[in-house]
Formats: sequence, C-alpha cells, structure tokens
Amino acid sequence: MPSALEQLAQSVKERRAILFVGAGVSMSVGLPSWEKLIEHMVDELGLDRDVVDRPESSYQALAEYYRLKHGSLGPLRSWMDREWSVSRQKVKGSAIHKLIVSLDFPIIYTTNYDRNLEVAFEVHDRAFVKVANAKDIPKVNGEVTQIIKYHGDFDDDASLVLAESDYFERLSFESPLDVKFRADALGRTVLFIGYSMSDMNIRLLLYRLWETWRRSGYEKNRPKSFVFMPQPSVVQQAVLGRWGIDMLTDEADRPEDALVAFLSKLKDAIDQA
Repeated sequence: MPSALEQLAQSVKERRAILFVGAGVSMSVGLPSWEKLIEHMVDELGLDRDVVDRPESSYQALAEYYRLKHGSLGPLRSWMDREWSVSRQKVKGSAIHKLIVSLDFPIIYTTNYDRNLEVAFEVHDRAFVKVANAKDIPKVNGEVTQIIKYHGDFDDDASLVLAESDYFERLSFESPLDVKFRADALGRTVLFIGYSMSDMNIRLLLYRLWETWRRSGYEKNRPKSFVFMPQPSVVQQAVLGRWGIDMLTDEADRPEDALVAFLSKLKDAIDQA
C-alpha cells in the first residue's frame, strides 16, 4: 500500500489537491507573529501591557475593541500592511515559497493577509488569479493557479476577517468563500501547512469538512487529506485521524527547516510518481 506521502504526491501530480497555507509560512520570511499584533494593539489602545498575558486578550477580541474605539480597522490594517511585508528579493530567496510555486497546486487557500504568495508567483514568473471576495470569483479559470485569500486581503479592508465578530460571522460556514471552499474541497485532497493545530478556527474548518462527508453517508469515499506539523503529536494524530486527516511530520531544529524538508520530499515523490 502506498505511504501517506506517496498518496499525497499522486493527488498533487494529478492536480486533485488543494494547498491551504497558514501563518507559519509567512513567519518563515520574517513576518511578525500574532503576539506582535497584540502588543501593537495594546499600545495603540493605551492598555496596560499585562493585558497581553490575560486569557481573554486574543487578537480577535482586541481587534474588536480596536474597531469600537477607532470606528474601523483602517488604521490597524494600514499598520499591518506596512509591518507585515518583506522585500520581493526575500520572498524570491525563500525555499518554502519557491517549492510552493513549483508544486503547481491548481488552488491555494491561505488565511494570511500578506501578499507573499502572490509575490512568489510573480518573481518565479508563474501566472495566478487572486480571489479575496465574492466579486473576484468570476475571474477564476482552470488555466492558472487560484490564490484564495480566505480571511481577506490588505487591498480590501472589508474582506479582512480579523476582529471577533468577523470570525463569528464565518462560523456559519456560509460566506461566498466558504461555499467555494466546500465545493473545491469535497472532491479533492487538501494539504494544510503552516498551521498550529491549537488554532480553533482551522480545527472548526477541518471538523466541518469531516461532518459534511459524514452526513452524506459516503464518508468512506472522501479523498484523504493531510496536515503537516513540524513535531509529531499522538493526541493530534488521533483526533485529526478521526476526521479523515493524516498527520505528516519531518522534524528539524526550526519549523521552517522541517517544512522545507517535507516539501522537498513531496516534490521528489511527485517526480517519481
């Protein structure tokens, strides 16, 4: 029986796979962590720095408070746009981004707001179409890679899913991009990279995918999906396995090195498939 990596490689080679990219990929080229965003909002709002350590101080809740105090997230979005960007040269030199482009996924979803994926395709001379909201969906065609900005894009403030109420509105899984994702993912393999499985939003997404198949009565016919994690976890392996998602790991001293090693092995497996 083919290994999990070989099964994934076959799906990618046959263009039956979707890539889902998280914050870990952007952090690999030097973008700030969520902790930096929290610290900035705390300072902007004039709150005590010890607020950062409180359980209720998620970036979503602070962004909601920021919106209430400032009337909009516009100033915060402008700061993020300035701070959450790196040079085109740095993206071009990123082994992770080069591998993502070379793997030639037909559809890439990302919860990252930055433009690094788009820049990677540009600097490596690969065509793509960006979808950040419903009006972008008609631009999609089957000829070039789709980059779906699942939580919005800096070019469109209204598209950003950042504050707590933004996430609550997405819990119904019924926005145009949610509907598109369900349609894209139901018959395809999905590979998640750059995510912490402590992220409840992603866990909900994974659960909803499994639930859709379970309720259909054809759960056994669902294409296998995968999540890459730099460190193995018995707990996550069991829970995600229950939802039809295999965990793939490749340990290294740094998470980004582990991801490079994994994507390189995936590319080799595709070439050999």
